[in-house]
Amino acid sequence: MEKPQRPGLSLRPFRPEDQTQAEDLILEGLKEHWGSIDTQRNPDLDDIAASYTRGFFLVAALGDRIVATGALIPRAAGVAEIVRMSVARAERRRGIGSAVLRRLLEDAKAAGYQKIILETTATWDEAIAFYQKHGFRFTHLRGGDTFFALDLSPMDASA
Repeated sequence: MEKPQRPGLSLRPFRPEDQTQAEDLILEGLKEHWGSIDTQRNPDLDDIAASYTRGFFLVAALGDRIVATGALIPRAAGVAEIVRMSVARAERRRGIGSAVLRRLLEDAKAAGYQKIILETTATWDEAIAFYQKHGFRFTHLRGGDTFFALDLSPMDASA
């Protein structure tokens, strides 16, 4: 059973003043998984507003503190990719990641996308279970990454 969304949580589009908190949150999550950060591998985080002008970058905040992020970027006609899903370690398993993902899927459907794709590291079992719980189906493995897809056509309001 999914836990309810955290009281006081607000979901909103990224604003330039969110840059430092959003970047730090994402990099901290990557450091947690990898042990260190190669900043050369994350150039999109140097200027989030500029990097995601064609897409949609969402933040979840508790008061003034950003506790989660997620982004949707177009990849092909009718296809968008979810990237930069990250939830602060202390806020995990409280429904925040699910709320961000649901909002991104709602926005994707409203924008006319029929298919959502994403990838995550093949050894990140919790992330894989999270996406599968939300209806994403495994498509393939490549280079240590697991790829998923979700068809939005049959998606109903309860998904």
